[in-house]
Amino acid sequence: MEKNSVSMHFVRSAVQSLVKQNIDNQEINKIMQHCKIDYSLLQDDSHRVTAEQFSQLWLSVAQCLNDEFFGQDSHQMKVGSFVMLCRMAVNYHSLKSALIAMLRFFNLLLDDFYSELITEGQYSRIQITQRNQHTGVLASDLQSSPQPARIFGHETLLILQHGIICWLVGRRIPIFQAGFAYAKPTYSVEYQLMYSAELQFDQPYTSLTFDSRYLQLPVVQNEQTLRGFIQQAPTNIVLKYKNYSSYSATIRKSMREMTVDLWPDFDTFASQLNMTRSTLRRRLSEEGQPFQAIKDQLRRDIAMTLLRQPEKSVTDISSELGFAEPSAFHRAFKKWTNQTPNEYRQGLRK
Repeated sequence: MEKNSVSMHFVRSAVQSLVKQNIDNQEINKIMQHCKIDYSLLQDDSHRVTAEQFSQLWLSVAQCLNDEFFGQDSHQMKVGSFVMLCRMAVNYHSLKSALIAMLRFFNLLLDDFYSELITEGQYSRIQITQRNQHTGVLASDLQSSPQPARIFGHETLLILQHGIICWLVGRRIPIFQAGFAYAKPTYSVEYQLMYSAELQFDQPYTSLTFDSRYLQLPVVQNEQTLRGFIQQAPTNIVLKYKNYSSYSATIRKSMREMTVDLWPDFDTFASQLNMTRSTLRRRLSEEGQPFQAIKDQLRRDIAMTLLRQPEKSVTDISSELGFAEPSAFHRAFKKWTNQTPNEYRQGLRK
């Protein structure tokens, strides 16, 4: 998803929701005109619409169907459910408690999708499993699902759930890895821009994996900020929440613009930001981003990018990342990804 724009693939999926509910062409054309989207370009994969146009389409389809989940579930998510969900979530103190409550809310509303939070040490994930429509059994519990994945349903849940939790804590939560319970679509590059460069397909469930430390972040929204959020929704959900003014974002941006060997130390950043060491350390802790974690995340991302270049040896990459010995890089990469650098490379070839 390019900045402030949405692929025509998602527009088609939203329009298809109307078609499947037997909404006549005249009404569909009226909705498209209202959203200022050229119906003749619907099949043009090279065309994109603005986030505002897609958001207007989102609202129009939801109003037309009285379903904020666009007919993707056998049970309607009636208009107003989203507002009720957000109003409930702001009353929790931590992201973990708010996220658990949010997922339970979705499970109460939807019959065909089951969402849960799974924590395994350093990483946690939002996990979405599609139920068998006839038996109620989760697809992950079967050898193979007898019904095709409702791809737009999975995509819509991810957009909603990730967007809401980012807003709750006042910052975008970076996704380490995204998994999908269906085959790789032709537009999968959109997922890389929306979520993560690390994508897995044909998985038993759809998921977003992130650092468990984010679960301890406080919910910073309240009834007052909720009003503005609702007024801007779903544009702010589609674009995700980005707090470019946060201290961790400022440090991360600065480090990304230089090679690892030129990265300033903690004292230098504290001086540049005109604060004491203890104040900066406290600010970063409040954002759930200690200085060492910022460096580790950037090194991990750079390592993954470099490992995709077959001409670079692991030793060269280790040196480029500032590790004194390749063995130290091996240990760090294993900690970050649960894989050795060579195992990661082998996985890329599959």
